[in-house]
Amino acid sequence: MGRAIVICGLAILFLGTVALAQATTGGTTASTGLDQYLPLIILLVAFGLIFYFMLIRPQRKRQQEMTSLLAGLKRGDKVMTAGGIIGEIDSIGDTSLVIALEEGAKMRVAKMSIVRKMDK
Repeated sequence: MGRAIVICGLAILFLGTVALAQATTGGTTASTGLDQYLPLIILLVAFGLIFYFMLIRPQRKRQQEMTSLLAGLKRGDKVMTAGGIIGEIDSIGDTSLVIALEEGAKMRVAKMSIVRKMDK
């Protein structure tokens, strides 16, 4: 659904710039200066904005959330790894941590494999 909306928006944007180009040139092809490149500039700026708001901004938000999650981990927190393993943090190192599983077993995992902090 979201992609269809984006594609329709891009089609409308493209048709609008074509109409703007014809309106600024009066329908003729003999145009000079900025008027000739204005629709192209508008289209490129619009694509840049769409690219930023659809791809770059959400990725930065997810990265900031992950950084704050990893920075806030402490001993005793219950976490889930990317592999679906749930355990309680026993000790934390620079790049890895040890989690205690239910049966008393301990496992060392990379910090980056932690995807979620669970409720106790």
